Amino acid sequence: MKQSILDLLKEPTLIEQEQKNSDIFHDDIPTSAINTGLSATRHIPVLNNYFFRNKDIYISKHNRYAPYPTHTHTFLEMNYMLSGKADEIINGKKVHLKAGDLVLLDVGSQHSIGYLGDNDILINLLFRDQNISINLLNDLRRSKSILYEFLINRVTNKDGDPQNNYLIFHKQAENSEVRVTLDTIIEEYFSNREFSDSIIKSYLSILLTQLVRNYTIQTKQASSSQQLMIKILRDIIQNYQTITLDKIARKYNYNKNYLSNIFKQEVGKTFSEALTQERMIQAHTLITSTTLPITDIIEKVGISNKNFFYDKYKKQYHIMPSAARKQASK
Repeated sequence: MKQSILDLLKEPTLIEQEQKNSDIFHDDIPTSAINTGLSATRHIPVLNNYFFRNKDIYISKHNRYAPYPTHTHTFLEMNYMLSGKADEIINGKKVHLKAGDLVLLDVGSQHSIGYLGDNDILINLLFRDQNISINLLNDLRRSKSILYEFLINRVTNKDGDPQNNYLIFHKQAENSEVRVTLDTIIEEYFSNREFSDSIIKSYLSILLTQLVRNYTIQTKQASSSQQLMIKILRDIIQNYQTITLDKIARKYNYNKNYLSNIFKQEVGKTFSEALTQERMIQAHTLITSTTLPITDIIEKVGISNKNFFYDKYKKQYHIMPSAARKQASK
């Protein structure tokens, strides 16, 4: 990052000077930025779209020298620890951030931020693009494989607890492509140059995709049945065109019905549903990255019923194959 931008971020603002002198939090959020109706219901401040009056993305340095009280918001927020460290309480859970760490908070996340000292520079990126959300990250993960989705569900919350609406990306400062993109976004914003909003919006989509590509899954110790499911999911990925439950049962010497029940219990979907999902993933890749006729792709991924394919594809991607190909070619 340019030294001039770093120097600017380290320079105390007027609010920071007041907080440093008094050791008391000074609220710099105007009343017009608070959704009074929701705040009254939740008993904590709910920040609205005030920050996006003339832009899609709002970036700021978090004020140092006083803890920031619990609040929530109607937009998405990213906290990037540029230097130093910070403690946050997110949905009641303590999160410790070190230099290079980044946390992505979905709409409705409740969080507070502890005291920041001289060298603790925390950058807030707020954005409201409806096409960019936690769901985008989950969709990107699902596009990798059903195995990836299974592992992610074990790490986060298998039952989809709405309180688990944030993601932590550790040590992004050690990842050169992510660091470069973050630095570019921050520099572009604080340089206040022409067309910066459009440029930052494009870089934000790149950043989110890079984060998913470099996201490391720290899985819990798998049980014996989960280890078996991981093997079976890998088999589906490698042999999705021809694999069947009968073949899997014979391979691992299990009763077919028993294995089917264990699969549904551990993976959260039937074997048939998982196989169809993987075939849709493979078909989607071919549809959006090649010019192969869609009828050939249907056969190539192991599906014989065209109506079945179109129904399942629309259900998984919310778009018809021909429209997806046209969209990808733009």
